[in-house]
Amino acid sequence: MARKQKIAIFTTASLPWMTGTAVNPLFRAAYLAKDGVRDVVLVIPWLSEKDQELVYPNKIVFNSPSQHENFVRQWLEERTHFTSSFSIRFYPGKFSIEKRSILPVGDITETIPDEEAEIAVLEEPEHLTWYHHGRRWKTKFPKVIGVVHTNYLEYVRREKNGYVQAFLLKHINNWVIYIYCHKVIRLSGATQDLHRSVICNVHGVNPKFLEVGLVKGDQQQRHEPTFNKGAYYIGKMVWSKGYRELLQLLSKTQDELSGLEVDLYGNGEDSEEVRQSASKSKLAIRVHPGRDHADPLFHDYKVFINPSTTDVVCTTTAEALGMGKIVICANHPSNDFFKQFPNCHMYNSIKEFVEVTLRALAEEPVPLTAEQRHELSWEAATERFVQAAELDQFISEKTLPSSRPIMSISYTDLSRTVENTSAYLHNTISGIEAARRAFGAIPKTLQPDEQLCKDLGLDVPDKKPLFLGS
Repeated sequence: MARKQKIAIFTTASLPWMTGTAVNPLFRAAYLAKDGVRDVVLVIPWLSEKDQELVYPNKIVFNSPSQHENFVRQWLEERTHFTSSFSIRFYPGKFSIEKRSILPVGDITETIPDEEAEIAVLEEPEHLTWYHHGRRWKTKFPKVIGVVHTNYLEYVRREKNGYVQAFLLKHINNWVIYIYCHKVIRLSGATQDLHRSVICNVHGVNPKFLEVGLVKGDQQQRHEPTFNKGAYYIGKMVWSKGYRELLQLLSKTQDELSGLEVDLYGNGEDSEEVRQSASKSKLAIRVHPGRDHADPLFHDYKVFINPSTTDVVCTTTAEALGMGKIVICANHPSNDFFKQFPNCHMYNSIKEFVEVTLRALAEEPVPLTAEQRHELSWEAATERFVQAAELDQFISEKTLPSSRPIMSISYTDLSRTVENTSAYLHNTISGIEAARRAFGAIPKTLQPDEQLCKDLGLDVPDKKPLFLGS
């Protein structure tokens, strides 16, 4: 029997936090392992009880990693309808309130034993390597693939002194990804250009949404009432997730779109401000608490309006298309993948937004074909991932030494020397507590604390000096 490839997928979030980096790597692990030709491990963050209370909704708290794993597996199997064969492991993490992100603690490459280290997939490679201190990813794993999920530059530009911060972040991202990744997959052209990168949407749609779309298509074929609700938007209720753009568009077009009703669903730090802004409109804009997009409440909406340009590939847009709805979105690189679907209506201006919205409200969606459903599926996304990551071409063997003369220096040797020097520099800086804090790291995250070690069954590390070399 052929030896199975060993793939470790590291990501920056986990259920029940319903964020893209929790959901999409989970499905990727399930579908990569489904045919049994690969040994797949999903590596997710474990948080202290205090951090869990800050991150997870509905006051969900796990007492142990095994309890957390059972929750994740049950959620997944309810949606895929098959028992997954991949493993789940945890690395110590801490939640940054300032960044609204989970950051790794210590050297998380240690989660995978050396004898199992073959292919590493870093979901959000910049996020996982900004403050990495320890074993170099490329030294531990013969192949390291980064999947860029987030347009961090766009988020940073919206902050105070945003363009200066974005300039610095752009170069830091380039640096750490160059050091730690052999290949990078960018989900769309909305992300910054990166060394050794290709653009390919390797995400799919939760099968539950495709099932809804299939039912809706059958209803349309039988000429039954299918969509009896108007327009809506769902997303984390923070201004940067498209709410500012949507409310501005509706404010500027309320005369042309008089009679339009829009429902907004989401939870977030800006919920009250969004509610107040929506109440000033002449249009009927209703603001509701967040719900799972698969909730039957959403099945009968006909039009999904998403003007956000901060996403790389918007998961909720793909889900709405999967459910057979008409989608209205900006003509932006983040939406290029959706152009192939007839129910996706794009606009370049306020005038075009009015035109496509009126047209969407007046017409019925085009039922998805079998080919279009497949293109949205995780089966197709996994096929694209295997091709983009060149997994079928990878053989984990040490390369034989070349017969080149000892004194000869090639461009490849020079490039490798520069890369190794950069890696040494990053490792040195990331081991200095003062430098880590200056660049935004959570204090005292060079090593997991005693409680995290106890939760994960790790040895409590000895205290080390503030300066750590490589």
